[in-house]
Amino acid sequence: MEEKAVNILLVEDDEVDIMNVQRAFKKNNINNPLHIANNGLEALEMLRSGAIPMPPIIILDINMPKMNGIEFLQEIRKDPVLNRISVFVMTTSNEDSDKIKAYNLNVAGYILKPLSFEKFVAAVATLDRYWKLCERP
Repeated sequence: MEEKAVNILLVEDDEVDIMNVQRAFKKNNINNPLHIANNGLEALEMLRSGAIPMPPIIILDINMPKMNGIEFLQEIRKDPVLNRISVFVMTTSNEDSDKIKAYNLNVAGYILKPLSFEKFVAAVATLDRYWKLCERP
């Protein structure tokens, strides 16, 4: 069974967290193309302009400037072209209100950013196993 490369969009404004995701991908031998947007507005522009191949998966931070993760989710869920993308929130926000808003906008999962890099690597490995199990059209 041949695995197809699945494009992933990371929407994250923190450079350290971006580097941690990239390092966690490398440590887990995840070779999926990873595209990066620094906020929700930039991500929407990338998706709508065709600047990147349409990703079936987005990893999304909540706390960002210009357009936060919840606002971004609201926009893509209204868009008939983007509304089927699986979104995983990976954030430091442990606020119940953010969790409720995110799940009400059909996120596939809500993950708190771990404090240690080892836990971060384990979280990304779990996401990778999930992506590989899911069937996509």
